[in-house]
Amino acid sequence: MANPPPPTNPSPIQRGFSPLIGTAFIALIALICGLLFNSLFQLKALGRQLNIVVELHNRKIDLITQTQVAAHIRTDSLFRMVLTDDPFERDAHFLQFNHAGFLVMQGRNALHELGLTATEQRNFDAQTQLIMRIRAVQERLIDLLHANQGLMARQVLVHEAIPLQEQFNRQLATMRTAYQRANLAAQKQAQQTYRHALYLTLAFGLAAITLALLIAWQTTRKIKLKSQRIHDQMEELEQSRAALREEATHDPLTGLANRRLFYDRLQQAIRHALRYGGKVGILYLDMDRFKDINDRHGHHVGDAVLMEVAQRLKDCVRESDSVARLGGDEFVILLEGVQGRQDCIAAALKIEQSLAQTARFGDLHLEIDASIGQALYPDDGNDEDALIRAADAAMYQVKSGSESERQSRLPFQ
Repeated sequence: MANPPPPTNPSPIQRGFSPLIGTAFIALIALICGLLFNSLFQLKALGRQLNIVVELHNRKIDLITQTQVAAHIRTDSLFRMVLTDDPFERDAHFLQFNHAGFLVMQGRNALHELGLTATEQRNFDAQTQLIMRIRAVQERLIDLLHANQGLMARQVLVHEAIPLQEQFNRQLATMRTAYQRANLAAQKQAQQTYRHALYLTLAFGLAAITLALLIAWQTTRKIKLKSQRIHDQMEELEQSRAALREEATHDPLTGLANRRLFYDRLQQAIRHALRYGGKVGILYLDMDRFKDINDRHGHHVGDAVLMEVAQRLKDCVRESDSVARLGGDEFVILLEGVQGRQDCIAAALKIEQSLAQTARFGDLHLEIDASIGQALYPDDGNDEDALIRAADAAMYQVKSGSESERQSRLPFQ
């Protein structure tokens, strides 16, 4: 019986099959890795460019919104200057008018420093020409007010100043809309590029092994991080807009309510008192010798004094009461739910005692004094303007009287 043949070695083709598959597999992995690395690089660059575009456009939108709010305040101050006959109130509106003008120019300068395209520069130059026309009309209107030509000033306001301001607002609105559209276009382009890269990556990832799936998972994770960053930037934009709305209703120095917000709260308080038969108290406060503090120690000390007075006023009233700064060194306090005149007097005395305490500002020790006038709804007036006038008149009587008998000299006692 013949012996069985010895086992033969594998053929060269059989021995080379495994290295060939391995080489192909390595080449596939290398191709997938290269594609993934390229996709990650492109996504990172896209995210960086998108951040630049969105942040730049959002910054420009914020500046345009700030400029538009300031322009509205400037026109509103001009309107109130024309309507009022009180020189002190007109001076307060004039200060607000100048401050708003400063904010308009500040916003425009900041917008120009961010860089403009050729089209944006043309629009910016046209807007500059319009501002020069607006400024000329406003200056002419103020000159008419100084010359006591109120009727002519009203005609200039209605027929020239307001139409020019509306044209300016429309230009700003057009610029803001353009930047918003540019933001949307940039986001859409980024989304299209993102989807293309992601689909291509997933197509190769499905043909790969665990390593390719792991890389695809890592890419998706990075994309989510980019989306979260964009979401966070949008939230920051909303917060910025909320801050602008806050500035429109509050005094920028002291953080107190401004004239507009105070009048709104006073009107609501009067309506509530009228409906339920209650009373509303008003304290009108004007600081004594504040100009001397500014002249002697500088405006920075004057600002510190105003902030200190604002804090002391807030500490002296209830949470349901409102403290506002009308402008300059004038403050007003709304006392809701008072029983009568004695509650107003008690609140005024408490404020005087608080302000009488020496204030320290660095090495300076200053004494703060103020004259406080009072008014009570409905005894002294049936609307907000009448109450403010009554409290203001009472304050001036206090200011002209003896400081040792401030509240006892009021005419209603």
